[in-house]
Amino acid sequence: MNETSTPPVHPDRWVNVLHGYVTEAVEALKSGGLLIERSWLDPRDPRDATIVFSHPAANVTTKQLALVWDEVAGWRCGTFQSGKQGIRTQLSDVTYIGGGLLVGGHELAGRVLADANEPRREYRSPEDLNDGLDDALLAWN
Repeated sequence: MNETSTPPVHPDRWVNVLHGYVTEAVEALKSGGLLIERSWLDPRDPRDATIVFSHPAANVTTKQLALVWDEVAGWRCGTFQSGKQGIRTQLSDVTYIGGGLLVGGHELAGRVLADANEPRREYRSPEDLNDGLDDALLAWN
């Protein structure tokens, strides 16, 4: 497990507003027993974050899994195909975690461990600048 699995600070302050929220998610997933390989914030329009992980109880060792959060649809999980900071993450076999746009860390871990699967929902648009999302995200910083 990578000891620096929390996302690095992002140089774009508007994207970095996600830092505290995603860091809490990483820590909760680790507490839930998932092995976090790496995470990052990026890109924008919509802003998103990626957490690459594996599940120690899973017998699939050749697949990397990833969670991706974006400011439109919340968390989704799938098999990691590609991506890095600056390049949007590509997943296959995508399922949406549900629970709202800003699922708390422990609830997120529980949903991942339970293989939650809900229909995709759009909670907002990236153009919704004064809807309270940034204030809610800043509460995690």
